[in-house]
Amino acid sequence: MGEPLRLRPRLEPPLASLLDAGPFLHSLVDALGSPLNVLLPERAAENARRFHAVYRDHHLAGRVYFAHKANQSGSLVRRLAAEDPAAVGVDVASLGELRHALGSGFTPGRIMATGPKDPEFLWLAARVGATVNLDSRRELDQLAELVRKYALPRVDVLLRLSGFESAGGPAEPGVRLLSRRSRFGSPVGEVGELLSAVERHRDAVELTGTAYHLDTTGVAEKVRALERCVMVMDECRARGLAPRVVDIGGGFGAGYVADAAEWDRYTTALTEAVLGTRPALTWRGHGYGLRNEGGTVRGNAALYPAYRPVAGPGYLAELLSLPGPRLGRPAAGLLLEHMYDLCAEPGRALVDQCGLSLARVLDVRRTGEGAGEYLVRLGMNAGDVSLEEHGVLVDPVLLPRTGAGAESGAGPVGVYLVGNLCLEADLITRRMVFLPRLPHPGDLLAFANTAGYAMDFHAHHAQRQPVARTVAVVDEDGSWRWCLDEDYWPIPHSGGAFA
Repeated sequence: MGEPLRLRPRLEPPLASLLDAGPFLHSLVDALGSPLNVLLPERAAENARRFHAVYRDHHLAGRVYFAHKANQSGSLVRRLAAEDPAAVGVDVASLGELRHALGSGFTPGRIMATGPKDPEFLWLAARVGATVNLDSRRELDQLAELVRKYALPRVDVLLRLSGFESAGGPAEPGVRLLSRRSRFGSPVGEVGELLSAVERHRDAVELTGTAYHLDTTGVAEKVRALERCVMVMDECRARGLAPRVVDIGGGFGAGYVADAAEWDRYTTALTEAVLGTRPALTWRGHGYGLRNEGGTVRGNAALYPAYRPVAGPGYLAELLSLPGPRLGRPAAGLLLEHMYDLCAEPGRALVDQCGLSLARVLDVRRTGEGAGEYLVRLGMNAGDVSLEEHGVLVDPVLLPRTGAGAESGAGPVGVYLVGNLCLEADLITRRMVFLPRLPHPGDLLAFANTAGYAMDFHAHHAQRQPVARTVAVVDEDGSWRWCLDEDYWPIPHSGGAFA
């Protein structure tokens, strides 16, 4: 089989110490079933503070808005609601998320409404006084009509822009580059018409700023968009409007794999396997977007960059330090010179290291397709831990049942992890995963760092299999305590909710 290709997870406190508490995690699954999601609300609050520390380092004001769509949890949203109201808000992308945020302790002034908006979503956002991040002129017209029809107060709005194009300048002479197309936001080339519409609707809305949406991790594209948003704000002020905020959205990323060498080695080996110069690494030769055409690798690997040396707050710091291509000023300096506040909407990055998903091993058997290859069936399905759905490749952590022997396979063993659905496609991992030993029924596999999009984003009730329950855990003086996610509140307790 060759040397094991490991992709060991990046683990930081308190997630690392939680994974050391094997008996505690086994007791949770014994009580609440498999699969089970475990969240660390305190780490989310710490992440928000780390983001805001970057603001302070650059002498900027503004809020960090948690992109609620990354996780449905109540405990995470409630814990963030307890943070400094001037520093932390929540970005909601549906009527349900707006209602959840209000019920979790966020006041309307700390809520940003984004994403596709139906009339009910727009009405409630306007009724309570949330800020609305507008995607189109039609959405602006619809909001203004609701405000007038129901005699609502003026609504704070931002114009979300997309389709940024460089036009050359001191830093990029002769270069013309269009950002990747997005279905969100209005093309920046239409900003004149948008501002004219805002002026017509000044009785219903107040323009408080601009925003952008980019489907990229490229920091150069993002600083170009930020700079362009500042230039649009200048046009707003020339029209007598008074914007004060630039919202740079999300996309700050998270690192999943601990070792850069392991990531490079795996991705190189994947290419070699697609070419056929080494044995297959995946179920039925799945190439993750790569294919062999006459001895040449074609396509693009649909993989998240699981090893990221700069992500989250570090990515924000890099973005703010980078000069814009037209004006040549660092992004932070540009905002500071204009006295504009900065808003950001981290999702994955704000819940980095905030949770894990547990699954009990139900069955272990040989594949019949290769010596030493095994299928390990888990008490979960691919919708319960959708890391691979988002292109994230990272190894789970094996948590043996207390007293289980290690006689069957003393050393790393390659396995395919499969789910509990009666579907050929229900694979937890399409690639062979190397575990330190062959697992036994009753052991647990812990998928670390799933709180961002991988925990509940694709969960479903197919074949009436149970969806994972979720618990919140806290470390109190070296002892782990837990409660159901829906019972968590970020206030001192007398032991009622926590066990």
